Amino acid sequence: MASKEKQQRFMDKCPECDSVNLIHDYDSGETICGNCGLVLREQTMDKGPEWRAFTQEEKQSRSRVGIPTSYSVHDKGLSTAIGRVDRDAFGRKLPLSTRLQMWRLRKWQIRSRVHSSVDRNLAQAMAELDRLSDKVHVPNAIKEKAAVVYRKALDKGLVRGRSIAAIAAAALYAACRTTGTARTLREISEASLVDKKDVARCYRLLLRELDIQMPIADPLTYVSKIAERTGISGPTQGLAVKILREAKAQRAAAGKDPMGLAAAALYIACLQNNEKKTQKDIAEAAGVTEVTVRNRYKSLKRELKLELPD
Repeated sequence: MASKEKQQRFMDKCPECDSVNLIHDYDSGETICGNCGLVLREQTMDKGPEWRAFTQEEKQSRSRVGIPTSYSVHDKGLSTAIGRVDRDAFGRKLPLSTRLQMWRLRKWQIRSRVHSSVDRNLAQAMAELDRLSDKVHVPNAIKEKAAVVYRKALDKGLVRGRSIAAIAAAALYAACRTTGTARTLREISEASLVDKKDVARCYRLLLRELDIQMPIADPLTYVSKIAERTGISGPTQGLAVKILREAKAQRAAAGKDPMGLAAAALYIACLQNNEKKTQKDIAEAAGVTEVTVRNRYKSLKRELKLELPD
């Protein structure tokens, strides 16, 4: 009898009609088959919270769990923190002696969280990575991946003797390249206040030492970005994407800078749709020179045999 009850407790389908349409009624504590009405379990344990919340703010205020584990926090979010609230649970002001004691406890708590050189390095690097991610507008998933790359570089000793800000910027650029996020090296270096050559040198170091395989950059990811900056319409963007796909099919885009190709395809699409955009406007939005746009425009025109004005 006990084994039968234990078997029923872990059932995932109805023993009568083999239906998987099981309804869990936590008010009555029963699990019922939705097809034949057989009661499979009685006195089911409700594993949810004992409180109710009707708004997202109320749910967050009543939740008693901390933040999830995060690589972008130097201690992965596992340590505790003593807040700066100087009032008790009833809202009354704490006496001076208690406030001084909490101040000392807060100070030593911060010191205990960052006590080694690795922790100090990670604290500084994660703060810089958080600032960079916010400035270049990348999502949290990219920031987490960049934090993992930085931690691997720190474990291998690649940060010693080099700028923390440069390695953090290179890790963020590597994460953007790996996930196909359209962020250029120039944008990240300008946001990090580190010279572009230093960031590029650290980026090549990360690729070589950590054995990171980078996907080939796709110029299609840069079309909407350039078009947004120059105010190009949606149909023209679609035409530019069509031109780039045709160039990729004919292998006319091999070995070319993806940003320059995207800018040239947009310029060709503007000519075909009679949108008044100059090479200078598109080149400035793409961050390339007018010569690059002109050369890519000529090569695409020649390879795809397009009828365009010179």
